[in-house]
Amino acid sequence: MVSVIMPTYNSAVFIGAAIQSVQNQTYLNWELFVIDDSSNDSTLASVENFVSLDSRIKLYQNTKNAGAGASRNTGIKAAKGSFITFLDADDLWKPEKLEIQVNFMLKNNLAMSFSSYLLMTETGELLPEIVEALPELSYQKLLRSNYVGNLTGMYNADKIGKIYSPTLRKRQDWGLWLSVLEKAGSAMGIHQPLAVYRLRKNSISNNKTALLKYNFQIYNTVLGYDFLKSCKYMYRFLWEHFMVKNKQVKTLNQ
Repeated sequence: MVSVIMPTYNSAVFIGAAIQSVQNQTYLNWELFVIDDSSNDSTLASVENFVSLDSRIKLYQNTKNAGAGASRNTGIKAAKGSFITFLDADDLWKPEKLEIQVNFMLKNNLAMSFSSYLLMTETGELLPEIVEALPELSYQKLLRSNYVGNLTGMYNADKIGKIYSPTLRKRQDWGLWLSVLEKAGSAMGIHQPLAVYRLRKNSISNNKTALLKYNFQIYNTVLGYDFLKSCKYMYRFLWEHFMVKNKQVKTLNQ
């Protein structure tokens, strides 16, 4: 079974489509944990409607806003599946995502995998761009920048145990995949795009100051590097992120 973890906060506009993209999977053996991070819009009502109609969907509620990392950890703790994967409430999966990825991991005896993904606007308009997955990913490469689209990542908990997320407010997904890959040893990417990422106006990628702050915290707080070592890795990150990683974004043929 695959356990799908979906944190949400004030996502009433998007979450219905995200849940439906899980329900539309050609791979049927899954459970979905939606963790509401103390929303104050109609997110809960939207999710409760799905829960009442599909027993595979479970809803958890945080008593106070705790952040995406803590919310994901609630879902991971409850997960019963051999495979654990993540989908944020504003993103989408292609219908064949789980089927292709589970078969890929079983065929290659993998503990971790990820895939390419497409991009869409905040209003759901598909953009002519693809973020291509690296064919193979090492821990040292992932240290330089986050090459795992969180909406595509999957790990085998039967092989490496449950891996939990740091509770940073941002970039906690990178910290999670660093922990997974350190345990897994290596990971492979699927070139086919299996998900669609929604570009939001308030995304951290649009806030360069926040990007620096939270990436430094990954090195300094999560990995425990001292100040000088963290600064060294931040320099490597900036080079990798702006000079190398951008090459993974390709324009699709029209």
